[in-house]
Amino acid sequence: MLKLLRHLLAIAALPFVVTVVIPTRLARRQGITLHLAASLPSRLAQVLGLAVPELGLGLFFGSLRRFATEGDGTLAPWDPPRRLVVAGLYRFVRNPMITGVLFVLLGEALLLLSRSHLEWAVLFFAINAVYIPLLEEPQLLLRFGEPYREYCRHVPRLIPRLQPWQPPDNRGA
Repeated sequence: MLKLLRHLLAIAALPFVVTVVIPTRLARRQGITLHLAASLPSRLAQVLGLAVPELGLGLFFGSLRRFATEGDGTLAPWDPPRRLVVAGLYRFVRNPMITGVLFVLLGEALLLLSRSHLEWAVLFFAINAVYIPLLEEPQLLLRFGEPYREYCRHVPRLIPRLQPWQPPDNRGA
């Protein structure tokens, strides 16, 4: 029960604020409402806006599950995984949760046909492009050492690779 509470708190504090609270405030402040677009290209963008978040949620919840089961931690900086997770989605990208949240934000921008929501998605990407290498990765290197350094050499930070990386201990298995 305590483990579930740890995860719910982390989700409420971080991705929920980024994907629900801030976009809702943007929409309210600017009078943006969901409506069916008149032009075919805009309607196609809205259809894409329904599909893209599905991919994002899959990335997010798939990686969250790995953090809980293999990493024995949460997505929150105050309760990070205790073991290095390099399986599943983490074989393609080092930060699948951030990539997933970015897909959700892009889907919201497409669905609402909102420039301000697109700008929020770009700002979210930029913040993480600075935060991750400057603050998060040095801490991970201190915590996990050479295995993390080796992982970083093979797996990109935010944009997934096409083929999964095979960690040295899994080669030939």
